[in-house]
Amino acid sequence: MSDYVKIVEVGPRDGLQNEKQALSIEQRLSFINDLIDAGLKFIEVGSCVSAKWVPQMSQSDELFKLLPQRDDLNLSLLTPNLKGFDAALAVGCKEVAVFTAASESFTRKNINCSIDESLERFSEIFQAAQANHVRVRGYVSCMVDCPYEGAIDPKQVVNVVKRLYEMGCYEISLGET
Repeated sequence: MSDYVKIVEVGPRDGLQNEKQALSIEQRLSFINDLIDAGLKFIEVGSCVSAKWVPQMSQSDELFKLLPQRDDLNLSLLTPNLKGFDAALAVGCKEVAVFTAASESFTRKNINCSIDESLERFSEIFQAAQANHVRVRGYVSCMVDCPYEGAIDPKQVVNVVKRLYEMGCYEISLGET
């Protein structure tokens, strides 16, 4: 076992995206700066998605520009499509994340496509990331259980993880929903 534990704080993205009331950029900036002051070094600051669908994440790219750019910090953005990736790239983001699940039902309800379609959408992101020296972290949700399907076959999880790795993810986070 390693003596090293990497904590990637996703509260500014995953935590805030489900709040009923959206926080201002200033409030989100203060929150993230507090996380930095607390010693966190890996922070997913937001998601480059349409404000129509996730108003809590509006202007995540603008927020990213306001954050300190230090060698000891790794600040990233979730980019579910090429448009989101381009927005992240435009503000100097050097690490992005993509998100899928090991459950067909969850993937359809969450991002409105199948697992295969989600991975196909990511192929453009991986090509652009490689061309621009941007690292990609992958998320696989529903690794054990799905709120719609129940238990998930571990072989399905392995299949999705393997595909993300082969596409170019340097790191893959397995999670529950």
